[in-house]
Amino acid sequence: MPALRSPRTTARRRAPHRGRLAALSALPLLALTLSACGYGSDSDANDTGKAKIAAGAKKIDGLDTVKIGYFPNLTHGTALVGDQEGLLQKELGATKATYSQFNAGPSEIEALNSKSIDIGWIGPSPAINGFTKSQGKNLRIIGGSASGGVKLVVNPDKVKSLDDVKGKKIATPQLGNTQDVAFLNWVKEKGWKVDAQSGKGDVSVVRTDNKITPDAYKSGSIDGAWVPEPTASKLVAEGGKVLLDEADLWPDKKFVITNIIVSQDFLKKHPKVVEAVLRGSVKTNQWIKANPAKAKAAANAKLKQLSGKPLPAEVIDPAWKSIEFTDDPLAATLDSEADHAVKAGLLEAPDLKGIYDLGPLNKVLKAAGRPAVDDAGLGAK
Repeated sequence: MPALRSPRTTARRRAPHRGRLAALSALPLLALTLSACGYGSDSDANDTGKAKIAAGAKKIDGLDTVKIGYFPNLTHGTALVGDQEGLLQKELGATKATYSQFNAGPSEIEALNSKSIDIGWIGPSPAINGFTKSQGKNLRIIGGSASGGVKLVVNPDKVKSLDDVKGKKIATPQLGNTQDVAFLNWVKEKGWKVDAQSGKGDVSVVRTDNKITPDAYKSGSIDGAWVPEPTASKLVAEGGKVLLDEADLWPDKKFVITNIIVSQDFLKKHPKVVEAVLRGSVKTNQWIKANPAKAKAAANAKLKQLSGKPLPAEVIDPAWKSIEFTDDPLAATLDSEADHAVKAGLLEAPDLKGIYDLGPLNKVLKAAGRPAVDDAGLGAK
């Protein structure tokens, strides 16, 4: 079923919609139903990474500290590795990077709004929600970070084919989150009916926190889940089977799963610091691609520090392979994700004009001899 196009999109270049999925979380319509987790946890006190300030380093624009937020998820691998290996700090000189972790998009957006953080790694849907709720005044997406890493994993004894999903209980992380809306849209494209709010219909959508989804699977209370990594690979380790990789439903198998955002006030006051963080992100992604095994180990080391235990090889190995780290924010796919959320009936057509400011990133890329990235017509006014 083709995606619903809003009038704002008809005059600009659009990526093909065929086979695409909605992927939008923390939508304005659902904002009151989503749980926030405070302002995140500070990881600096027990930092065991390599984020050392070099002797003789100078502060950028005289700024003492830049406050950075991210999720302790593999889809935020750029931030995990950049933090652990000190690659972000290296570009910031004597301006100290401090880090906070979040478990939900709304809480990170709240932290950005309250100036508890300045820059954050975050999923596309919370970024859209934060931008639209503030009428375009609180944030900008300034770079990409990751694509992919989302799968439909099922109990192979109960679900043999995609058509067998009908009538089953499938978990998603949260009402209205990125994977929830992606699954709802896929269900709609199959011609099945599900009430988005209750999750009841031809398929039972069971909203389950990623932390407990593997236990729900083991107990038999769900038949499968549409989830990001590493939850998907945790289910496979429990005997689940990957029935569908969301990347296979997108042109070129690419869709945005993690962006970099900044508060507009911080971007205006400290553009050189923003450039330094972006330069660190670009160099981190280069290091990840050049050193995949070391990068995976670095991400796992940071996860161990944050959670108390690393991911086992049977989980992190396939999970890491399914994520592509990229500087390109894949802006056309974010625009399509918003349209698909409209199609799912969970969002009124938003005006996303101005959500991107890729000028600082393109400056960094040009200095590195790399081509510029595109904002799909959604650049700052």
